[in-house]
Amino acid sequence: MDKKMKDFIKNALFEDLGNGDITSLACINKESRGKIQIIAKEPCQIAGIEIVKYIYHTYDSNIELNLYVQDGESVKKNNVILEAYGRNHSLLATERLILNCMQRMSGIATKTHHFVEQVKDLGTIILDTRKTCPGIRFLDKMAVKIGGGQNHRNGLYDMIMIKDNHIDFSGGIKHAINNCQNYLTNNNSKTKIIIEVRTLKELYDVVRLGGIDRILLDNFSIKKTRKAVEIVNQRYPLESSGNIRLNNVRNYALCGVEYISIGALTHSIKNIDLSMICIE
Repeated sequence: MDKKMKDFIKNALFEDLGNGDITSLACINKESRGKIQIIAKEPCQIAGIEIVKYIYHTYDSNIELNLYVQDGESVKKNNVILEAYGRNHSLLATERLILNCMQRMSGIATKTHHFVEQVKDLGTIILDTRKTCPGIRFLDKMAVKIGGGQNHRNGLYDMIMIKDNHIDFSGGIKHAINNCQNYLTNNNSKTKIIIEVRTLKELYDVVRLGGIDRILLDNFSIKKTRKAVEIVNQRYPLESSGNIRLNNVRNYALCGVEYISIGALTHSIKNIDLSMICIE
């Protein structure tokens, strides 16, 4: 378990428990033991199993865990996902954190899976974005991978991505690209450069100038995307982004782009309905 995960679980448990679960302390013998099940209340792709292991290990390593599903597997309504046996206080103290993580992550994994299924025969890669829940981006991105997608950059630090405001503040596309190239040279860095284009004219300019690794087509229509693929002619990988939905993602992929990034994978998620029940 890395430091990011340890810190997340520690902070999340403190947020929920504070100085103690006073309801359990008040009405349940602290030495009593029991068993719980987590059940899917709707069909989905399960995500968060590894997080459950970490949470139980952190809070009470004596909890016994039986897993019936692994991350990324499909489940049907009423399928049992896991069982846990241990002190009732521990099972109750961790209940909400476990469900919150699994419900959100399973929602992201399920949505990602639906998009991936639409284009899997075309070889197009479905990417996430930085439109994640603050503080738990690593969980959101983990869920995207579990659902079959791939991660875009993790933050502002691991890839150069020249967007519209960068272009405008730099004084144009040429200046933006040149400035980034000079930065990489001066810092002896091989960081990849993606540039966002808003029009076919900007696309022509980028192709003429070069010095980048990927071109992002921002809010291009399907018609304009086809034209962009023709203009680039495989000189650079292309990424479509903006207003990509389940009912049009395949049409964008059919244009010939290599990547499609979708903010909705993480920014507007319906949690999957999971339930934790006491069985003894």
